[in-house]
Amino acid sequence: MAKPIIGIMYDFDKTLSTTDMQNYDFIPAVGMTPAEFWGATTEFTEKTGVERILSYMYMMILKAKEAGIELTRDFLRECGKNIKFYPGVSTWFKRINEYGELKGVKVEHYLVSSGTMEIVEGCSIYQNFTKAWGCEYHYDENGHPVWPKLAINYTQKTQFFFRISKGVVDVKNDNAVNEKTPERRIPYRNIIYMGDGMTDVACMTLVKHNEGTSIAIYPEKDSDKVRDLYTDGRCNFMCRADYSAGSDLEKVVRLIIDKVAMEYEMSKREKALANK
Repeated sequence: MAKPIIGIMYDFDKTLSTTDMQNYDFIPAVGMTPAEFWGATTEFTEKTGVERILSYMYMMILKAKEAGIELTRDFLRECGKNIKFYPGVSTWFKRINEYGELKGVKVEHYLVSSGTMEIVEGCSIYQNFTKAWGCEYHYDENGHPVWPKLAINYTQKTQFFFRISKGVVDVKNDNAVNEKTPERRIPYRNIIYMGDGMTDVACMTLVKHNEGTSIAIYPEKDSDKVRDLYTDGRCNFMCRADYSAGSDLEKVVRLIIDKVAMEYEMSKREKALANK
């Protein structure tokens, strides 16, 4: 039998990072405060009816142009270098992978973000993801963004639950993700979703209802932000945003790994007995 795989899906903003990824470098670079930029985005959405994720992508182009900044992929990647993460994030992936190996389980990490993919590409943890998806631009021959290549709003995140389970990570491949699959690369029950609030409800509910595990992440001393998600049954656990060794979050994920490892061993024994 092949080694079992656990797929951990992560939101980014306020789940791994301490605030929205644009707040660190991009918004100050265009001479605005986060309140001003996101306020302008909301105003544009309300005035035009443009979906909010598309609105912020447009506003990034507009505000960079007004500030005289050439909005290239390289510039956006530079905006990811100073992102601050919650405690323990920098060593989290290696520790969880090693614990999985110890238990005979392969752990894969997937990022599904409504944030800017090019900014993610420049951050210090990007290389830890088996696959990462985010809002991304299509660039012209001069390297300037001219159209959204991929835009992921909060409900569109749910498609990646099925893509990860089936192993269909190419977003251009619509047929394979919709085809009936007799055996999934990662069973639904082996998928974990981590998010920080109402924008993650669709994914949290989908994962939980399919016997996976949803974990609501909250900043220290701010558990009220996600308590309703837990009491309403939309997630399995609520954990403080501490990814350090020995944290409650690490304990929960280790328990899930233990469970998958135990189920795998039981399945092997049952097959061995059946073949006698």
